[in-house]
Amino acid sequence: MEPGPLDRMWSHSRVSARARVARLKSKRWQIVQCALAAGVAWLVASDLLGHPTPFFAPVAAVVSLGTSYGQRLRRVLEVTIGVAVGVLLADLLVAQLGSGWWQLALIVGLAMSTAFLLDGGQLLVTQAAVQSIVVSTLIPDPGAALTRWTDALVGGAVALVAATVVPAAPLRRPREQAAVVVRKISELLRAAGEVMVDGEVERAMELLADARSTDSLIRELQAAADEGMSVVASSPFRVRHKGNLRRMVELVDPLDRALRSTRVLVRQTAVAAYHRRPVPASYSLLALDLADATDLVADELVAERMAAGARPALLAVGEASGRVERADEMTAEVLLVQLRSVVIDLLLLTGMDQLETTNALPPPPR
Repeated sequence: MEPGPLDRMWSHSRVSARARVARLKSKRWQIVQCALAAGVAWLVASDLLGHPTPFFAPVAAVVSLGTSYGQRLRRVLEVTIGVAVGVLLADLLVAQLGSGWWQLALIVGLAMSTAFLLDGGQLLVTQAAVQSIVVSTLIPDPGAALTRWTDALVGGAVALVAATVVPAAPLRRPREQAAVVVRKISELLRAAGEVMVDGEVERAMELLADARSTDSLIRELQAAADEGMSVVASSPFRVRHKGNLRRMVELVDPLDRALRSTRVLVRQTAVAAYHRRPVPASYSLLALDLADATDLVADELVAERMAAGARPALLAVGEASGRVERADEMTAEVLLVQLRSVVIDLLLLTGMDQLETTNALPPPPR
C-alpha cells in the first residue's frame, strides 16, 4: 500500500529531525567555544577592569567567533575593529551631542564612513553601524565614555585567542566526507550493475532520482575542505597538518568528476531499462567489480591514507573493459564508455595524473 500524506510527513519530519541533530553535533565545539569566550570576556572586563556592566565584551567575543571556521581570524579582526569604531564614535558623540534622531543619523553615517576609510569589508562596516546604534539609542550613557570601547576591545581580544584553539575534528572531516562521497559512488555503481541485469524500470527511475540528489555531497565536501584549510590558517597549533589537508583538498575536483560520471552512467542505465534495450552481462559485471574497487578507495580514505592501495583493483577493471564484447545497441555502448570514464576519474584519486590514467586503460573493444 502506498504511504499516505501523513506517513510521508512523519517520515520527512524524522529525517529532518535527524539532520538537525547531526548539524547541532557538528557545531557543538563552536557553541561551547562562543559560550566560554563570552564568559571569559565578561570576567576580564568586569572583575579585572572593574567595569560594572561590560555588555560589549561578550557581544564582541560571540559575534567575532561565530560558528564557522571560514576566514575566522579575518572575521575576528573585522568585527573587533567594527565594534570598536562604532562604540568609540557613539560614546564620544553622545557625550557631546546627546541622543536623538539626528544625532543617531550623524553617528551611524560617521561610523560607516570611518569603517570604509579603514578599508573595511562589509562585516566591519555593518558592525560599526550596528554598535553605534546600540550605544546611542538603547544604552546612551555619556558617563561611560571609552568604557564600552574598552569592553569591545576585550571581547575581540578574547575571541582572537579563542580562534587559535580548534579541535582536530575539522581536519578529519574532509577525509570523512570524501569517503562518504566515494561510498555513494560505489552504491550507485552497484545498483546500476544490478539494473543492467534485471532491467526493472521502477528501480531504475528510483536509482536515477537518487543519483540526481547527490549534488549536496560535493557541496558538503567543498565546505569541509574550506573549513579545514581555514583551521590550519587560523591556528598555529594545526599548521603541521597543512600538507596532508591540502592533498585532500586536491581530491575535491576528481571526486566531483567521478560522481558526475557516475550520474551519467546511472542515467544511461535508466534509459536502457526504460526502452527495454539489452545490456551485455559483462557490462553489469564491470559495474559490480568497479563498485568493489570503489569501496577499496573509501576504505583507504577512512584509514587516513591516500587511495594508492586501491589502484590495482581499479586498473584491473580498466583492463577488463578492453576485453568485453561490443554491444548491439548504442545505449549499451555508451554504458561501456561511461564505465571507463568512471575508472579514469577514480584513478585520479590514487595519485595518478590525467595522462597516466588515460594511458593506463587499453583501447575499447572493436
